[in-house]
Amino acid sequence: MTVTGARTDVIVVGAGPAGSAAAIGLARGGAKVLLLDRARETGDALCGGFLSWQTLARLEALGIGRAVLGGQNVARVRLFAGLLQSETMLPGKALGVSRRRLDSLLQTAAVAAGAGLERGVHATAIDAGAVQTRNGGTLAAPAIFLAAGKHGFRGFPREPAAWQRSDPVMGLRLRLPAHPALDRLVGDAVELHLFDRGYAGLVRQEDGSGNLCLAVHKSRLDEAGGDPAALLRLLGDALPHLGERLAAADWSRGVDAIGHVPYGWRTVETGSGLFRLGDQAGVIPSLAGEGMGLAIASAGAAVAAWRHSGGGAAPEFQRALAARMRRPFAMANLLWRLGENPRTAGAMTAAVSLFPALARIASRTTRIRGD
Repeated sequence: MTVTGARTDVIVVGAGPAGSAAAIGLARGGAKVLLLDRARETGDALCGGFLSWQTLARLEALGIGRAVLGGQNVARVRLFAGLLQSETMLPGKALGVSRRRLDSLLQTAAVAAGAGLERGVHATAIDAGAVQTRNGGTLAAPAIFLAAGKHGFRGFPREPAAWQRSDPVMGLRLRLPAHPALDRLVGDAVELHLFDRGYAGLVRQEDGSGNLCLAVHKSRLDEAGGDPAALLRLLGDALPHLGERLAAADWSRGVDAIGHVPYGWRTVETGSGLFRLGDQAGVIPSLAGEGMGLAIASAGAAVAAWRHSGGGAAPEFQRALAARMRRPFAMANLLWRLGENPRTAGAMTAAVSLFPALARIASRTTRIRGD
């Protein structure tokens, strides 16, 4: 069955930050946009609670300012490796915001701009300029923006780097309830807790809760019997600073997980009419990189390319985006490898403590540069 009717210029697959931001830009430019999302309600995605100063500026340009976001101010980065720690001011003012709030605001703005939002539509494949859905339907348009996030999409493999293939990386998330101890310990910082074969990032969000996200190799999870909660408890026992923050955890909430995240992967290839955005274009290691920054920046670049040359601009857009990603990905990958190795994590933390400018340089060089 092919779905037809009113003219559709662009179909956007995925209503997360990349897809919704693209839909806003396209619709405001006069395009007829259909925005698809597999979820029937806006959820709280696993990762992406940190918004840098650069991403906030891009959101402001979309009409979603800091006051509307209403998150927690983030002014510094705090690094832990065992008993060592360092603290450095960030180059600009950042924000901690839940994905549920960010995605809801972006989706509302997309609809207000004129985009059509269809929920509960599970796209399964893209072929010959059409989107195939799980219920057997076909949605066609001259251009398709693929923004399906970290989930794999049939026909578009994302291979991790060779060193990850034998020991793939898992993403875990535990929501820490709002608590005075969390306010006191974390405050206005984004924290990075380094450990063998992984790291944990923690930032407070608009309701005072803490978003604790981990990137951890499968071998480390296997040592905890494959149980994410057991792994977190073991890490809390071994890492005093992390243990303090886990003391008030509500373990009944469970730990969210996503498997085989291809950190460091990026693509330079696409077909005419198909624009790949966000994590479908590249997955930046989030120890120092920022997935939300990539999502919003890729959306803006894709919209500009489509406005200039239509669907035929997709291959050149993809090559140009991959080139913009090269330096921040290389730096984020290097910092990740250093941070998850016990032999180098302590030295890196000590170096940042002695030379705080190193953290600010890393923060700048792991951002996707301006449009």
